[in-house]
Amino acid sequence: MKKTHLTILAAISLLLSSCFGAGGYGNGGYGTANTASTGNVWGSVLGSVLSSVLLGGGYGYDQSGILGSWNYNAPSAAFTTEKALTNAGGTAAVSNIKSSLASNYSSIGINRANTSFSFQEGNKFTAKVNGIPFSGTYAFNAQNGEISLQTASETLKGNVTKTEKGMGLMFDSAQMVNLLKKECKVSNTAAIQAVSKLAKSANGARVGFELTK
Repeated sequence: MKKTHLTILAAISLLLSSCFGAGGYGNGGYGTANTASTGNVWGSVLGSVLSSVLLGGGYGYDQSGILGSWNYNAPSAAFTTEKALTNAGGTAAVSNIKSSLASNYSSIGINRANTSFSFQEGNKFTAKVNGIPFSGTYAFNAQNGEISLQTASETLKGNVTKTEKGMGLMFDSAQMVNLLKKECKVSNTAAIQAVSKLAKSANGARVGFELTK
């Protein structure tokens, strides 16, 4: 967690330098900084940092936070550790993975109208991906963000992280392939292989969906 704090401090430093260089206190413009703009920059910087690494221990959702209905908003990707993120090339690597995922999801047919997850009290969930429904029970560990989805045919183990816009639900390569092939009946083999390759392309990568309410 010490490294996590250092990463957040680095984000704060980036924010402050951005504000000061844009007519803020550091440029002699006392009281002239645009507060709304500063807030937007802060949300973007911090959101990028927190959603690029699978952080636990207070930076994600608790059990009640994931309850409700969530719709697909965009691809999601993150790394298991800050070291893995750094080795892969930083947040730029995450952006590249998301961009590639968007193309492959589009070829499969995944969109906001046909992809959603609903987590209910009593540890039950319902979902549909590409319009194919499946359901079961789930177990969520708020301390490390790990989630386990038990369906009629298998157990899918993934990760949940808080993103700037909502929640990221992600899996490793093998689990993502199982989700698309077994639960969602996706027959586009080329797209599935591409998604799997993206998850394997950088050690410690997880891929999935950003969900919003």
